[in-house]
Amino acid sequence: MNFWNSLTIGIREILSHKFRSILTMFGIILGVASLLTTFALIEGLAKKNREILNMLGGIERVLVVPQEVPAEQVASAELSPGRTLADAEAIRKQSKLISAVEPVYDQSALFRREGHDYRYVFRGVWPDHLTIQNHHLQAGRNISQLDLDEAAHVCIIGTKIVEVLWPDRPTCKPLGEIIMVNNRPFKVIGVLENYESDEAKRARLEGRPIPKTRYGKYWNPYDKKNLTFLVPFTTMFYDFKSAGGSSSSSSTSTSATSSSSTAGSPKPSGLLKDDPGPNYKIDELALQVADPSNMKPALDEVRRILLGTHRGIEDFTFDTRQDWSDTIEQQTKQTRFVGVLIASIALVVGGIGITNIMLASITERIREIGVRRAVGAKAGHIFTQIIVEGSAIAVLGGLLGLVASFSLMRLIEFATDSESMAIVHTQAVLASFSFAVVIGVVSGIYPAWSASRVEPIEALRYG
Repeated sequence: MNFWNSLTIGIREILSHKFRSILTMFGIILGVASLLTTFALIEGLAKKNREILNMLGGIERVLVVPQEVPAEQVASAELSPGRTLADAEAIRKQSKLISAVEPVYDQSALFRREGHDYRYVFRGVWPDHLTIQNHHLQAGRNISQLDLDEAAHVCIIGTKIVEVLWPDRPTCKPLGEIIMVNNRPFKVIGVLENYESDEAKRARLEGRPIPKTRYGKYWNPYDKKNLTFLVPFTTMFYDFKSAGGSSSSSSTSTSATSSSSTAGSPKPSGLLKDDPGPNYKIDELALQVADPSNMKPALDEVRRILLGTHRGIEDFTFDTRQDWSDTIEQQTKQTRFVGVLIASIALVVGGIGITNIMLASITERIREIGVRRAVGAKAGHIFTQIIVEGSAIAVLGGLLGLVASFSLMRLIEFATDSESMAIVHTQAVLASFSFAVVIGVVSGIYPAWSASRVEPIEALRYG
């Protein structure tokens, strides 16, 4: 008896007991559906986390943050000026492994335009800010070196700022228009892209309602990026921050403050070009490592540079996204392992069901087996037929389980208001289906072995 004859007999046996066969397959169907759904949902969640990480600058973005000085440096800690503009200038000039650097000033302000007000934080930045923060312009241009040199009253805004200050034209690109920032005029020179999740973007493009949480609101993880309001670093310094300079530069701060009320602020000729300027403290210092694979050498290089500007005091450390990325991957692996383990239980239960049904089937067909043995069928033929029957049940159950998994994914996404779309990879489909086939083969081994050991004379006694 060849394989195809065994397969034909096995399928005929399955079709002759449809209800029993469906009940037998049910465990396999649930197991495959659960397994593939677990793979897909975990992969979708991991992709969502990676997407958020990349949109916030990726693993190559590094922050220089303050830390407590080592115990042996406590007595001389006051020698360090802290994070200052001189740090950014030194890194930009001396580092070969850092592709972008930016000092940042933050300031809360009232934005006003034709009776529409909004209070939020805006930032004074260098042109590298868009690169480091992974911002993209939808319209207009970036802040230029000329804007820095002249302390120009220009700004780049996000789409949420546009929606608030131009409520009658929420999707407009208001290039050239004026926004008052604490009663100082700033001209819009750029509008950033609207940042949203993949699921929200798909819904918008397909004309569907944007998914909302169970509380009836739509949470966008990129709202903070959409509320971006950027001005040149020097404009922020001379118009809003100059009074906060160090005592060694109080005269400069005073002169800058006296003239900051007008749009024609003095040119900061020595602040950003050849001279790193006085040790003006900054609110944030961000870097972009040119090659993430060289993260450690790059940070060692920056540490050496900063120890020079901080007079040997190590009152700083680095906040990297590598830990975040590693955590995402580790949690994904752990969640996948636990999910697959739980989903596999259903497949094992389905396999036990196949074993039980096949044993019952052998008892019913014992006389048939005896007749076949009596007319020349070998034990291996009987073994092969039973194995094929069990495998056929598993294969059919696996195929139905793959179909059921897509319905299960949609149901889970609907019930949980999930914005993380399930992602089905070919490898996951093959793994789920292959597991079902293996379970079918293994489950049929014992019944097949039992059937192959039946003696023809004893089998023919059953009526």
